[in-house]
Amino acid sequence: MRAVIQRVKHASVTIDDEMVGKIDKGILVFLGISEDDNESDLDYVFNKTVVLRIFEDENGKMNKSLSDINGSILVVSQFTLQGDARKGRRPSYSNAARPEKALPLYEEFITKCRNANINTQTGKFGADMKVELLNDGPVTILLDSTKLF
Repeated sequence: MRAVIQRVKHASVTIDDEMVGKIDKGILVFLGISEDDNESDLDYVFNKTVVLRIFEDENGKMNKSLSDINGSILVVSQFTLQGDARKGRRPSYSNAARPEKALPLYEEFITKCRNANINTQTGKFGADMKVELLNDGPVTILLDSTKLF
């Protein structure tokens, strides 16, 4: 499982000119699920995401987590994170999980966020989404449950 985590001042997701998710200060998570992913991959990415100390404290140091600042999270599914562009010019998405596998894991990630009392907004799985954000810093963190990076 891969995630691109961005610290944002605000972010939103629009589908067919309708805003379906919007947050103020917090984290935007693009989540890519592979065919090999399971509950332990989900737990790893979720646990890392919510405790990442990427928000500034009173001294300007990144020492605070999402819960420390009472921030929000916007979760957007993005199968292209599983793309492999090492060969040729067109990425291969053969490692991306099929919807029947990816959707339950995506939904479980959202449930975990909500159960942790985090204000959680989402995109819509499989939809053509327009994502707007104001990256704060910029701060962008890459997570991979297989620890490739």
